[in-house]
Amino acid sequence: MPKTDTQAKRLRALLAEDRLRIMPCCFDALSARLVEQAGFPLTFMSGFAVSAARLAVPDTGLISVTEMIDQGRNICQAVDIPVIGDGDTGHGNPANVRRTLEQYAAAGFAGIMIEDQVAPKRCGHTGVKEVVERAEALRRMRAAVDAREAGADLVIVARTDARSALGLDEALWRLNAFADLGADVLFLEAPRDETEMARFCDQVPGIRMANMLEDGITPLLPPERLNALGYRIAAYPLTLLSCAVRAMQTALDDLAQGRTPTNRTRFSELRQLVGFDAYDALLDRYADSD
Repeated sequence: MPKTDTQAKRLRALLAEDRLRIMPCCFDALSARLVEQAGFPLTFMSGFAVSAARLAVPDTGLISVTEMIDQGRNICQAVDIPVIGDGDTGHGNPANVRRTLEQYAAAGFAGIMIEDQVAPKRCGHTGVKEVVERAEALRRMRAAVDAREAGADLVIVARTDARSALGLDEALWRLNAFADLGADVLFLEAPRDETEMARFCDQVPGIRMANMLEDGITPLLPPERLNALGYRIAAYPLTLLSCAVRAMQTALDDLAQGRTPTNRTRFSELRQLVGFDAYDALLDRYADSD
């Protein structure tokens, strides 16, 4: 049901609290609902995970903005918690960036991430070698902020992949510039060690996000350490997808061996998760009293 506060306003209130928020990332409506039911107050629609789950293709710009928005609309309708969407490069020039924000806001997102890679982009932990020039990166961010101020009410997560392409100093320069332009959240992708993570938090003002990708480039730090460094969000982009894939592989192996998988959700719980009980209760309200 519609709420008095916008999702973006609710997200800003969460991020205004002086504490680290753990943010498991989702890839479809069902995974988003599981995040919500587990008690997490926000989630993020991962571009890598959506590309994998929806198309079984790598996160290299092969999925279209239309497909991302369609997936995001389903996710946002399935949950009440704020959802941040992966907006990649903004999908073109500054006019495209503005329209991308308008479309994400209309789909029900609370926030959007915009990055400075060249198009087509790729997962930041798979060897990013190119980002756009400074001027183009700033144009993208100005366009995003202008769209927000014009009514596309979204929390803007400004991401740079310059650490991998050009080095840490350039990445920090860009993040400070994004903060000056009005980005809400700053995201340094793929720092190599805790020292670099600490330098980011010390030298870039505002709300900072960490990316905790298992087996990725960035060290996996416990939440208490991330909080002490100065991070406000800890995103786990592929945890749910990776665990789901492993669970399905195990179940398929059981079936191939003639066994019924035992590590599964009971059918009664699955029915409740997708809303069968609520659906039947709704129909009962309209049953003929005769």
